[in-house]
Amino acid sequence: MMTVQVRFYTDPACPWSWAGEPALRRLMWEFEGELEFVWVMGGLARSYEKADLLEVVSQWLVDAAEGGMPNDPRIWTENPLASTYPACQAVKAASEQGWEAGYRYLRKLREGIMFERRKLDHADALIDAAGRSGIDRARFEVDLRSHAITEAFGADLEEVRDPPSEARQAGAIHRSSKGRERISFPSAVLIGEDGTRYGAWGSDSVDPDKLRDAALAASAKQVNQGALEPLDAIKRFGRCATKELEVLAGRPRPVIEAELWALARDWKLKPVPALTGTIWELA
Repeated sequence: MMTVQVRFYTDPACPWSWAGEPALRRLMWEFEGELEFVWVMGGLARSYEKADLLEVVSQWLVDAAEGGMPNDPRIWTENPLASTYPACQAVKAASEQGWEAGYRYLRKLREGIMFERRKLDHADALIDAAGRSGIDRARFEVDLRSHAITEAFGADLEEVRDPPSEARQAGAIHRSSKGRERISFPSAVLIGEDGTRYGAWGSDSVDPDKLRDAALAASAKQVNQGALEPLDAIKRFGRCATKELEVLAGRPRPVIEAELWALARDWKLKPVPALTGTIWELA
């Protein structure tokens, strides 16, 4: 069976990538079995300076308001990350067990950073997260410490910092305060069997319709359509935010929220509150 490769550019601590999770999960479900993901880790920050933290907190709050995903920027005043590079390397290590294992681990890091305020920037914490994400912890620890993973992450950084012309045409270029360019996060390139590339750059990659169009253009078969109901979504993906369940079910937020609280009342779902929203898991 032909599969379409998706090169997905991101970083575990990127708030706009977190805002893109509803669209990403919709893509995974609609084209289940048709896509193979490569998680290209972009290295959001080699190190954070204290002067940057107010800007980071402000950006998180803006992205939470625009994207609708729960977050808690108090991590930056209570338990700030020193760097995102260790987490990026850890996702590469988890991906040695397959792209789905890589995604489960990436998601665990996102949740830990975005609303659980976990300091996921050192080996012990990253290894503990492997155990909690359902991947082989012993294998992960060996891979995490290998030269091959360091080289793989280095190759990702080179790819991200050499934006293709399509990204430029889409305006999906981020420039640091020092003038260094990189591809905007998140971004996705879907590569068909003939090698033709179809991009969903920057803001397009948080739009379910734009991602679907790119997948169809790459000749992926749409396997699922319509509504993925909340209970089924959580069984499929694990914990889901309200915004994700809204996108997966295709119903307005007030309707979904009423349904979710009714399921919680019936002890079928458990709400997990975050500072700016709610995550839902099976009761």
